[in-house]
Amino acid sequence: MPPDERAKGLPATLWTVGHSTLALPVFLQLLQRHGIQGVADVRRFPSSRRHPQFAEQALQAALEEQGIAYRWLPELGGRREPRADSPNTAWRQPAFRGYADHLNSALFAEGLAALLAFAHGRRVAVLCAERQWRQCHRSLIADVLSLRGIEVLHLLGAEQVEPHVPNPALREVADQVTYPATEPPVRQGDLFATDSPP
Repeated sequence: MPPDERAKGLPATLWTVGHSTLALPVFLQLLQRHGIQGVADVRRFPSSRRHPQFAEQALQAALEEQGIAYRWLPELGGRREPRADSPNTAWRQPAFRGYADHLNSALFAEGLAALLAFAHGRRVAVLCAERQWRQCHRSLIADVLSLRGIEVLHLLGAEQVEPHVPNPALREVADQVTYPATEPPVRQGDLFATDSPP
């Protein structure tokens, strides 16, 4: 991290994780294996009929039993509608484009500030439902974090960690983050395919 960013009190590293269909004990073991001390939940709707162990209240209670702090950050949640004049044309999938538009909103800035404050002095993992980070809006959150000099590591398993690779279409001009289609559109999965509200 650049010295000026470290001086601002920003964390050197943040992690991301998708709970997917993991059993709760396995999920907790994954966090403990990597020394995670806090979970920042960026699901827009932190509930699940198929996986009730990951509903907000149940998850928070289970985490706190293990000494892991929990914070829901709806400001960073997905399911954002793209603007008609969206500059983020590198994203063909509307859900990704909508979230890219959201990155420059006051609401996102509020959520990002809350995330960084929560991560001050603790090892925090950004949580969503999708296991594969490239198919989740946390990949865009990771892009923004990387622009601020923060290392992002994606937890895929007890022994499987992937360092974040920013999207090649990512641009930042005058503090505005965009993904213009200056190159062939990036390959995309189905954003929020496994992170659906009940």
